[in-house]
Amino acid sequence: MRIIENNGNLTLEQVTDFELCHVFDCGQCFRWEREGENAYFGVAFGKALLLEKQGDNLIFHGVTAEEFEKIWHGYFDFGRDYSAVKTKLGADGVMAEAIAFGEGIRILNQEPFEALISFIISASNNIPRIKGIISRLCENFGEEISYMERRCYAFPTPERLATLTLDEISVIRAGFRDKYILAAANAVADGSFDLERVRKLSTREAKTALMTLNGVGSKVSDCALLFGLGKCDSFPIDVWIKRIMEHCYFGGKETAASEIAEYAARNFGEYGGFAQQYLFYWARENKIGV
Repeated sequence: MRIIENNGNLTLEQVTDFELCHVFDCGQCFRWEREGENAYFGVAFGKALLLEKQGDNLIFHGVTAEEFEKIWHGYFDFGRDYSAVKTKLGADGVMAEAIAFGEGIRILNQEPFEALISFIISASNNIPRIKGIISRLCENFGEEISYMERRCYAFPTPERLATLTLDEISVIRAGFRDKYILAAANAVADGSFDLERVRKLSTREAKTALMTLNGVGSKVSDCALLFGLGKCDSFPIDVWIKRIMEHCYFGGKETAASEIAEYAARNFGEYGGFAQQYLFYWARENKIGV
């Protein structure tokens, strides 16, 4: 992979294991939108980005090499060998098919607080509505960003959200989730819940810690662990994952989430999060198990 700076843009040449729609439409993030056939626009870590793919090249519009190294290299997980991940998981025939379908998926390393709040919002919700709520949250309470003559907004800080009342935050139309958003923001803002300390715990211990927050159950905690805290063995189980696991690994029988989680830990191990993303995208796009 070669990096070239040209006319205010940065191009990564010969990029492998990266397809825009696989990365941004696999359910792991909510602030990226397709622009045309080969580009997506989004915001992460307080920075906006128009990302375009031309053949095997990725074009980061309006990005310097310094910004790429500071933010986007880690965010897009460029330090990981995805071919090795696929080889390890692909020994399983079901996983091999799922990987072939979503071969360009990467797990994004998102800002921990944003991931936590985003997946609190995701509870009992669908992706279009989740995106709408998060967009309103950022527009009303996030810092304005200027990027390529666009106006967009950073995800609000815990300190900013902690100043709000339930009545004030109701503008985002998150319903019963409002109180959970504010409770989490207050806990992070006042230091009583330290996300960086939680990151250093084992996955099991970190999950237990996250579930002490109101509104954070098993699935939300697993998502926060995987997408915000770098716990790649975490295996979030939602309706799609439950269906496909039952369909492909349990003979179509109704199976408890706890049993599915045990199977994933035993068979996918440290690659559980990657397995979950390949399976989720494959199942949802093809309605497998429905």
